[in-house]
Amino acid sequence: MRPTWAWPALLLLSLLPATSWADHPQTQPQTQTAHGHGHDHDARASHPFDDVDRWMAVFDDPSRAGWQKPDKLPALLGLKPGMTVADIGAGTGYFERYFSQAVGADGKVYAQDIEPKMVAHMRERAVGEKTPNVIPLLGAPGDPKLPDASVDVIFICDTWHHINDRLDYIGRLRRALKPGGTVAVIDFHKRDLPVGPPVQHKMSREEVVAEFQEAAWTLARESDLLPYQYVLIFAPPR
Repeated sequence: MRPTWAWPALLLLSLLPATSWADHPQTQPQTQTAHGHGHDHDARASHPFDDVDRWMAVFDDPSRAGWQKPDKLPALLGLKPGMTVADIGAGTGYFERYFSQAVGADGKVYAQDIEPKMVAHMRERAVGEKTPNVIPLLGAPGDPKLPDASVDVIFICDTWHHINDRLDYIGRLRRALKPGGTVAVIDFHKRDLPVGPPVQHKMSREEVVAEFQEAAWTLARESDLLPYQYVLIFAPPR
């Protein structure tokens, strides 16, 4: 369980305009050291997401489309009919209808989250949006729970900085990929921005690249499509 002492301050931060929607945890809070920081590859922030109605208003705010550009991401990720894509930390299922359309009836969209109420909401949303190829999936802290060798593209948006023991997590992602598969990490630039979490919760582009390189992955390509976020696409070692 997440220790309750970590919640009040983070929940207060989450009510501020710059932090209201982005802090979506995939694991427990980081272990604190004497210097006030966790292990090098542990989460930077965490708070609960069991209030689905609240987060629907935030994550699905119509203004988000202007800077998140969800309609542009499937092509950027290289999604094609028949592929399987996994959205890690999918939350309310914001991206799923775009991914569903891109991979078509013969493709699959795993919409993964560790919050059971979010997963239940995504099941209802898939019915309402008529996207039967969307498969909501309950993950676990530290384990995406994806089937082995099943996914062409793993998509992780505004979630990487919430994951504990990320080098181990990278190994779990590799096992879920098909040959030739990739992992896309999108997160906020580590500077003050109109949206997103506070700077101290963010990971810079360079930090994310360094972690994947430490795991022997390659930065296959990146994009400056998004105004507030970096887009990094990694390939695992052969």
